[in-house]
Amino acid sequence: MAPVSINALPENILLELFLCLPARQLLLHCRPVCSLWRDLIDLGTLWKRKCLREGFITEDWAQPVADWKVFYFLCSLRRNLLHNPCAEENMESWQLDANQGSKWKVERLPGDHGTDFPDPKVKNYFVTSYGALRAARATRGHCTSLLECSPAPHLPSLCLKSQMVDLKAEGYWEELLDTFRPDIEVKDWFAARRDCGCTYRIQVQLVSADYITLASFEPPPMTIEQWNDAMWTEVSHTFSDYPPGVRYILFQHGGHDTQFWAGWYGPRVTNSSIVVSNKMTREPAPSTALSHKVEVKEAAQLPSPLNAQLG
Repeated sequence: MAPVSINALPENILLELFLCLPARQLLLHCRPVCSLWRDLIDLGTLWKRKCLREGFITEDWAQPVADWKVFYFLCSLRRNLLHNPCAEENMESWQLDANQGSKWKVERLPGDHGTDFPDPKVKNYFVTSYGALRAARATRGHCTSLLECSPAPHLPSLCLKSQMVDLKAEGYWEELLDTFRPDIEVKDWFAARRDCGCTYRIQVQLVSADYITLASFEPPPMTIEQWNDAMWTEVSHTFSDYPPGVRYILFQHGGHDTQFWAGWYGPRVTNSSIVVSNKMTREPAPSTALSHKVEVKEAAQLPSPLNAQLG
């Protein structure tokens, strides 16, 4: 009996076989075999069925999807790209850009004069310390950082920590990032102690391969007064329709207490996240700071931690 080519199988049978293969094998090894396989593997119906098989969508999915193949890979890669966001591994994976006063510390929720976190699965938080007041060393126009350009006569030292996310190392390839530019969702949570005020800061930058900032989220520092209700506040931002060339995401946050007490009385932070979404928005999405009784008091921005990350 003469051998029969696999291509003699009906196309619906071939699609069933392709459905069982890992996605990367389909693209890297199967798609280049012949034009028939290429055309079948490029069908949106194949990738929609793979999404359904993997649980990325349900049978009643009604939202429009421009490219099911891209949607599948974005769903399969979707996760929090920040390591150790809830302090389960002490300070592991975080670079300490500023570690003043009694230094960064990990504490158990709810902590002294604190409240429980909205998600009961989160057990720990990072807490900042005081920083001694220091005189501003530069005048406007001759400063080496944005903090030094503040008109205030004295500035607090800070506790700041950061992570640099390497998108290619996390599985995102250049065409996916540059052509489709999926939304990048950033979230962070902070809280104060009831008995001490604090100032919280966050800075997130989308960075190119040669470490040029292409887009950034740098809201004004947020200050909570002493004798507050210690409720947790979520800060979020979505990067959409950003320039091509993003290869890294730099996340930095921290702050200081407003009483400058020895110990750990500054902002508490936990459950931080950076997620590359399966959505591709062509109009910039607004950022939100869903805060509970938060007063914005300062307008200075954080100094860029890029030099510290590259040093």
